[in-house]
Amino acid sequence: MAAAVPASVELGFAEEAPAWRLRSEQFPSKVGGRPAWLSATALPEPGALTCPRCGRPLAFLLQVYAPLPGRADAFHRSLFLFCCREPPCCAGLRVFRNQLPRKNEFYSFEPPSEHPPPEAGESVCLQLQSGTHLCRVCGCLAPKTCSRCHQAHYCSKEHQTLDWRLVHKQTCTQEFEIVIETEDETVPEVVEKEDDTEIIESMGEAPEEELDSMAKHESREDSIFQKFKTQIAHESEQILRYGRGIEPIWISGENIPQENDIPVCPCGAKRIFEFQVMPQLLNHLKADRLGKSVDWGILAVFTCAESCSLGSGYTEEFVWKQDVTDTP
Repeated sequence: MAAAVPASVELGFAEEAPAWRLRSEQFPSKVGGRPAWLSATALPEPGALTCPRCGRPLAFLLQVYAPLPGRADAFHRSLFLFCCREPPCCAGLRVFRNQLPRKNEFYSFEPPSEHPPPEAGESVCLQLQSGTHLCRVCGCLAPKTCSRCHQAHYCSKEHQTLDWRLVHKQTCTQEFEIVIETEDETVPEVVEKEDDTEIIESMGEAPEEELDSMAKHESREDSIFQKFKTQIAHESEQILRYGRGIEPIWISGENIPQENDIPVCPCGAKRIFEFQVMPQLLNHLKADRLGKSVDWGILAVFTCAESCSLGSGYTEEFVWKQDVTDTP
């Protein structure tokens, strides 16, 4: 996905895709499953992939392929977002950036093929040529399938339980490709706002100054939320908005970061907004099935304005979480 012209925004939509399209060599933008790491060396250490709040391992949420035109050292560039899905925390977030030149030790100089490779199915060691699946744990015939992701196969309930407890529980989410489209630049029709006097009248008896303050706060909150809804109305299924250097659209007037809330990059450069994750993604995560689970209004990712080059390593960037707040 190319870096956006300041006036334009690219929208991301979750769509099912064959497994081969979500491999590292295809440079995917995707949701769920395991990360398709860009560089195979200098991966984040386990400690870097733990929740900064509860200390438990983070789960991979999504990645965005976002090369920078004109930057030879960022011909390939991806951002990887992780979140805590361990109750009762479900609050920690971390994001990492990795970039490579076109000529590198991992990938062909030529663009990836648009056609599936001969072994485009599951790993050959877990599936016979006949299509029969083998157990992830022992390699025996696997008549049982994970009922959630339909991609992992087992010989028995016992081995499914073992694999689930050790590995599969953290990665068991259906994978989706993030398909990119440019947002229509047509200015949406602004929704009419309720008059302040009507808001005050609806509040009942209270001191006049308090009523006035509450009305102004509610009016501002309503205005911001209505702007958010109007902006996404034409493409209500969008899960991601990308626009490097633009302003995000906030879902609430509460908890909007100020400039000094965004830490500078270790290289000394400021961080700028690059993309935001929309609440619609929660529908694909089936978060409502998990009780106390991950939730957000907006996840805004800020990255180094210089996209500093750190070899083949992964640089941690910054993510700001804005929740949906109830208006008084």
